[in-house]
Amino acid sequence: MSYLLTCLSAPSSDWILQAPADDFWKWATLLSVASIGGFIGAFYFFLRKRIVEDTPTSNIRSAAQGYVELSGISKLMDGSIITGPLTSTTCAWYSYSIEEHQSSGKNSHWVTLEEGISDNLFLIIDDTGEAVIDPENANVTPGYTDVWYGSTRQPQHRSAARRKKKFFNISMGDYRYTEMRIHPDEKLYAIGLFATVGGTASEYNTSNDVAHLLRKWKKNSEHLLARFDENKDGQIDMEEWQKVRETALKQINSQHADQKASAPVHILGKTCDSRRPFLLSALPQSDLVKRYSRYATGLIIIFFVAGAFATWMISVRLSV
Repeated sequence: MSYLLTCLSAPSSDWILQAPADDFWKWATLLSVASIGGFIGAFYFFLRKRIVEDTPTSNIRSAAQGYVELSGISKLMDGSIITGPLTSTTCAWYSYSIEEHQSSGKNSHWVTLEEGISDNLFLIIDDTGEAVIDPENANVTPGYTDVWYGSTRQPQHRSAARRKKKFFNISMGDYRYTEMRIHPDEKLYAIGLFATVGGTASEYNTSNDVAHLLRKWKKNSEHLLARFDENKDGQIDMEEWQKVRETALKQINSQHADQKASAPVHILGKTCDSRRPFLLSALPQSDLVKRYSRYATGLIIIFFVAGAFATWMISVRLSV
């Protein structure tokens, strides 16, 4: 740190030429890493901005199967109760963490003791219908973020009205609590993999479903033998195996018929494709685009500034 202060108080080129190799290359490496990280981050947020801008908003009732964008309000499912673990506030989604401020000599930092993210299902509703949101692996932009401090690992006061916030706290042993939430009846923007289960329009792969059921039965060989080994020879022969397949096909066809007779359920969830992120946001689409644009702009500035300074430092050092 003393060399950094020298760099700021004396001509930069003098510090670059006179600094010990370990200190010089440490700062050159940090600047280079910052530049590379800025480029990767800017590219990441630029792609997300383009995806949000270029994906048209669909109505839930008429949405195609696949990657779609929805806009509506969040709702709890019937009989579902979701509350924030730290504030006991009713919500549709939450994320929380508990951190402890620890010091060692001149160094101090926050250590995460506990954290968690909600995986409870909830709904998004628009004027045409509703879809179930499965938030697993979603990138969430919450509408509410509470950060406060206390002297015990668990918050003593869970009521939102009694929380006290501080901008900074350096007392040894203090705890920091963070809880982010999406509330019911809050505007919700979502983009992810849309699928409809049940209803007459449902399509099924009967052969794959039969094969999956047969693999499940094979894992319980004792039950398979007890059910289909008619000659009691301890194995399933070709004739008996044909009956196994016929029974599995009959069961799958019955399941498909029941599902087609039921009301369709729309589900929005993860995509399993890194190029198509699963996003949930309490911010409207326009605000989310602006946020991604600001992030991308800031990171590209870091890329150019840090990269230029690192290049200049190295060129001055090696020119001697």
